[in-house]
Amino acid sequence: MRAISLCLLGCVGMTFAATPPKSTPPVAQVWIDLATYSGSMMPAGMGSVGGLLGGMFGASKGANSFGNTQGALAGRWMDVTLSTRKNPSLQGGVQKVPQGSQLAPQLSLFSPQEGKPVPLTESEEETPAPEFQRPKGKVLLYWGCGSEVRKGQPRVLDMATADMADFARVFQSRRATTRGTHSSPGRPIWPNKSDSRMIPDGASLQGEHELSGDGVPEGFKFNLDAQHDLMPAIDLKQRDEGLAVVFNWQTMPQARAWFMASMSMKNQDEMVFWTSSELPDAGFGLLDYQPNAAIDRWLKEKVLLPAQSTECKAPKEALGQGMLRLIAYGDELNLAYPPRPKDPKAVWNPQWAAKIRLKSMATSMVGMLGMEQAPGERPPQDKPKSPDAVDLLKGIFGL
Repeated sequence: MRAISLCLLGCVGMTFAATPPKSTPPVAQVWIDLATYSGSMMPAGMGSVGGLLGGMFGASKGANSFGNTQGALAGRWMDVTLSTRKNPSLQGGVQKVPQGSQLAPQLSLFSPQEGKPVPLTESEEETPAPEFQRPKGKVLLYWGCGSEVRKGQPRVLDMATADMADFARVFQSRRATTRGTHSSPGRPIWPNKSDSRMIPDGASLQGEHELSGDGVPEGFKFNLDAQHDLMPAIDLKQRDEGLAVVFNWQTMPQARAWFMASMSMKNQDEMVFWTSSELPDAGFGLLDYQPNAAIDRWLKEKVLLPAQSTECKAPKEALGQGMLRLIAYGDELNLAYPPRPKDPKAVWNPQWAAKIRLKSMATSMVGMLGMEQAPGERPPQDKPKSPDAVDLLKGIFGL
């Protein structure tokens, strides 16, 4: 009997000893979004359709508030979110920044005071896709750089008869955007009401950054190099070439790829979409941060323009007078300590992780890029007034 008991104990011990250790998510995580916006007709909230709609209904203009990386006035912006599993109710934190930021020695991070802390999940990568209102009338979709409308274009969607399959054909939109900065109780952010400083002209974020706070592991520090600094503004120009419009810009060392999209109202009941993609894509999901792997995949598919691109033509038929946006995707930086093992089966228990996302966007109205009016000159009276961006988006989304 005793022998049987010993055997059972030994077997149990062997079972526990054979249980493999389990990898765990980072103890602490910081998200940093960097964005540069440019454009002569740049109202608040132009970075995304969601941001624009927010701007139409009272979003702050000119203030350095959290969320400006998702659509703001022309300038350079940074958002920061910090979290730690050791303190889900973290109220504050500190981010030490390099002297070149002109914000040194540190940024003060504070958590929103209202609401309950959001529990940390196994994966902090998921982010909901943007929602769009069902448009009215007809939608015409064009795509591809070139002077002429290509065979099989445009794709036309008639709202009066469209079913889900018709919507999918016209509103196909690639998207791989992962979790970035966000505002949630228990996760301190910058900027905030206590520290709402603007990023000064000529500031650089190159150098060492260090995060600290109650429950944040010691030694949470990393360096940003020139490739992951704030991106320069895009100088987007255009010229008339008869049946087409030529858009051009300067190369940018930090750009991994480019994408351009326009939307305009042809009349009260028709709106027109055009994108620079070689494959049909309405562009809703691509005008935002995208991870490196997705960018590389879409470059091969010619959905995105190569990093060395400086020009794209579009048929006038596909443009009209409307809003046009050009995005330069920066290189997303993902850091962790200790680093992830090369062996995917190896146990990994990181103390901290950092995600830095970069983009630069130019926004303006088609037909008005690079055109300056002489002082005192009045617009011709026989030409209709071009719709501004707010009126345009209200018409497109039936607001």
